Amino acid sequence: MGEVGGFPAIGGARDTNTASQQKEGFMTAPIPAQKAPFKVSVEAGKKYFWCACGRSKKQPFCDGSHSGTGLSPVAYEASATKDVFFCGCKATGRQPLCDGSHAKL
Repeated sequence: MGEVGGFPAIGGARDTNTASQQKEGFMTAPIPAQKAPFKVSVEAGKKYFWCACGRSKKQPFCDGSHSGTGLSPVAYEASATKDVFFCGCKATGRQPLCDGSHAKL
């Protein structure tokens, strides 16, 4: 199975780091939460913390599940009250917002 953007091309994401690498503090690859963005209504002036690791049960937002992965959530402060599209595949080049990278996975 090949990789696209650091993620397995087919069959969902896998953590490719060995247990010894994780124990030694090597960064763990993010896991795509879904192959589509999350549409979220944000409020002007409010800060949101996007899950960068894909392990959160509160997607697209962080719940602390990244602990020990070497990954950290990305802060987003809404400049206006509007709908935005947070990345669900975790492969975007515009973290935390979707840039269409999911279409290539």
